[in-house]
Amino acid sequence: MIIFPAIDLKGGECVRLWKGEFGTAHKVADSYMETAFSFVKAGAEWIHIIDLDGAKDAERKNREIVIDIAKNTPLKVQTGGGIRSIEDVDDYLNNGVSRVIIGSAAVKNPGFVKQAVKKYGGRIAVGIDAKNGIAATEGWLESSGVNYIELALEMCKIGVKYFIFTDIDKDGTLSRPNHFKTKKLQEKIAPYGADVIASGGIKTLENIKTLKKNGVCGAICGKSIYSGTLDLKKAIEHSQREKKYN
Repeated sequence: MIIFPAIDLKGGECVRLWKGEFGTAHKVADSYMETAFSFVKAGAEWIHIIDLDGAKDAERKNREIVIDIAKNTPLKVQTGGGIRSIEDVDDYLNNGVSRVIIGSAAVKNPGFVKQAVKKYGGRIAVGIDAKNGIAATEGWLESSGVNYIELALEMCKIGVKYFIFTDIDKDGTLSRPNHFKTKKLQEKIAPYGADVIASGGIKTLENIKTLKKNGVCGAICGKSIYSGTLDLKKAIEHSQREKKYN
């Protein structure tokens, strides 16, 4: 399992939200670069960066910060928020980013996802953010009316191999992930050779152990790191130990 420490960007600052509500944003770090290097020090190989402004406004508002981290740290960057065209994808992947996440566009423009996957394969992930099992769009402000598993299966059919699954009601709450929905999604997409990266609600190492047991390939950890309920270094060491012996 891969541990993805997370940075959410709003107005150029590192923030966290509660259940995806923009009005709850609060600053969690003074410097995005210092934060990124603290993840490196803990042993992280990846970083998960979401441009919250981009997700809400449908254009990449924090592009320069994302690329700065990609080019000037040893971290592999997985990023999403405001990616709406193949030109957006090209720009990130040609400027040091390792993987881009297509969110709202997966619902509204599946042809774009197909084009991106055909060109970049596993460097494309689809973000599925669900509330009561229904995928949300536009920075979680709109409901698509599409069941999260149905959306994933449609994306699998066009070649998507990685899904970032967030239960919005769990995000930023430190109330543990939605293990049931996450496991169910992993089981449904496994026949296509696809994997889930879990996000939302992760609080402790025990949560990560359960995700690993359920076959999930990655865990995104944000508030748990900033609040101190999860020791990033220990989580990474555990995930690597598990990988070594399994």
